[in-house]
Amino acid sequence: MKTNNISKLILGLLCVLSINSFAQLNFPRGSQQAKISQRVGITDVTIMYSRPSVKGREIYGKLVPYGMNNLGFGTAELSPWRAGADENTIIKFSDDVKIEGQPLQAGKYGFHIIVNPDDTATLIFSNNHSSWGSYFYKPEEDALRVDIKTKTIPHTELLTFAFDEVEANAATASLKWERKAFPFKIEVDVPTIVLNDIRSKFSGQAGFQRQNWERAANYALNNGGDLEEALVWIDNAISGQFYSQKTFNNIAIKAQILNKMGKAEAYAQLMDEAAGMANKGQLNTLGYQMLAAKDYERALKYFKLNVANHPTDANAYDSLGECYKTMGDKKNAIKNLKKSLSLNPPANVKANSEKLLAELEAI
Repeated sequence: MKTNNISKLILGLLCVLSINSFAQLNFPRGSQQAKISQRVGITDVTIMYSRPSVKGREIYGKLVPYGMNNLGFGTAELSPWRAGADENTIIKFSDDVKIEGQPLQAGKYGFHIIVNPDDTATLIFSNNHSSWGSYFYKPEEDALRVDIKTKTIPHTELLTFAFDEVEANAATASLKWERKAFPFKIEVDVPTIVLNDIRSKFSGQAGFQRQNWERAANYALNNGGDLEEALVWIDNAISGQFYSQKTFNNIAIKAQILNKMGKAEAYAQLMDEAAGMANKGQLNTLGYQMLAAKDYERALKYFKLNVANHPTDANAYDSLGECYKTMGDKKNAIKNLKKSLSLNPPANVKANSEKLLAELEAI
C-alpha cells in the first residue's frame, strides 16, 4: 500500500510538470518583442529583438556597462551586452553577406555588442543564437567580430533597430537607444546570388518557361554574368525546346550579348532580324540604340522604316528628324521635325521637336 501511494504521488508530480511545460499562460512583457526585415537584392536580413525603454535611467556605463562584464549569473565569466532585453537578439541572413567588409556565412546568429566609453563599439555575431541574453556567452562561439564607430542621435526612448540606408547591393542597419546609435553596413553580392538562384531553379518548373530563360540571359548580360552561359540561355528560349519561340525580345537580347562579346557582324545581322519583327515602339528603341552606338546607317534605316510603316505618326518623324540632326544633315532634320509638328503630336513629342528645331535654326 505504501509503495502504491508513492507511485501515485510521483504520477501526480509528473502531471503537474507536464501541465507547466505545455500550458503556460501568456502575459504582456515588460520589453515588447519586435522583428524587422529588409531585402537586399533577393537576400533577406531579419532582426528579432526585445525593446526596453529608457524610463529616465542612465543607460551607457550603468544599465549597459562598458566593456565585458561578469553579470553574476549563467556560465559566462565575462559577457558583452545582449543588444536588447530578455532572450538573445537574433540576426538572420538568407545568403552570405559582408559586415563592415568582413565575410559572414548565411545563417542565424546571436547578436551582442561590447560598448566602449568613447564613440566605438565591437559587434559580435555568435553561432549560439538560442541562449538567454549573454549570460552563457562563449567567445569560442563567435562567428565574427567587427569594430564600428557609434553616432550621437536624438533621444530614442524605445530600443529600435532600423535600416537607415538601402542600396542595390547593401543596407545599413542601426541599433538606436537613448542618444547612441550603432550602425553597421551589410553588403550582398547580389549578381552572384541571383545567378546561382537562377541556375538552381532551372532544373524545376521555372525551366519550362521561355520568358524565364530570356530574363536570366538579360540579367547575366547586364550584371557581369558569364556571357557564354547567357548565350546558351537565350538560345534555349529561341529554339530547340517545346516552350521555345523566336521573338523580337529574345533576338534583341541575343544581339546585345553578341555585341558585348565583340561579335559585331553577328550582332548587326541579328539587329536587322529583330527590326523585321519589331512593332512601332520597339523599332524606335532599336533606332536609338544604333544612334547611341554611332551606327548611323542602321539607325537611319530603322527610323525610315518606322515612318514608312506609320506615315501619320508624329513620333516617328520626330525620331527620324533627331537622327538626321545627330548625323549633321540639317535640311532633312528640319523637314522631318516640321512634319512631326504638323501631325498634332502629344505634348512630349511636340516639346522635343520644338527644342530640336530651335537648336537647328540657331546653327
